[in-house]
Amino acid sequence: MNLKRPLVLLAACLMLAACDEKTKEETEMPYEITKTEAEWKKLLTPEQYRVLREKGTEPSFSNQYHDFKGQGTYVCAACGLPLFDSETKFDSGTGWPSYYQPLTEKSVRAKDDRSFFMVRTEAVCNRCGGHLGHVFDDGPKPTGLRYCINSASLDFVEKKDK
Repeated sequence: MNLKRPLVLLAACLMLAACDEKTKEETEMPYEITKTEAEWKKLLTPEQYRVLREKGTEPSFSNQYHDFKGQGTYVCAACGLPLFDSETKFDSGTGWPSYYQPLTEKSVRAKDDRSFFMVRTEAVCNRCGGHLGHVFDDGPKPTGLRYCINSASLDFVEKKDK
C-alpha cells in the first residue's frame, strides 16, 4: 500500500488547522496589557515565563498552590488581575489548584486549544493574555466546571480581617 497520499493529506490538514488557529488569534479581542517578550522575561521568573507566555505546564502535586488553604484572592502573576476567590477552590485530585468559577466573568478568557492533537479549552488572563491552564466540564456544582490552573501563573493576596 502506498502511504504517500495519506501522509500528504494528513500534513495538509495539520497545516490548515494551524492556519485556522492563527486567524482566530489575530481576530480576537486585544488584551489591555501588552508587552514584548523581552519585557515579559524581565518581569517574570523563568518558570512563570514558561507557563504564562509559552503555555507550559508545571508538574502536578509539586506546585505552590495545589494544597494551599489560605483565604483570599488568586491574582495573575503577570499583571495582578484578580482571577479566583479561595472560596471557589476545591481539591480535584489532579495535583493542580482547581476552581469551579472565576472571580468575575471578565477575569478569565476561554480559548480553543488544539495543541498536542487534542481539543481543549484554554484559560487565559483576560487582561494580559497569560496562559493560566485549562477548563474542563467535570467540576463540582454549582457550575460543573474545573479550572485547572498552574500555580506559576498565580500570586495570592491574603484576605484581610475586618
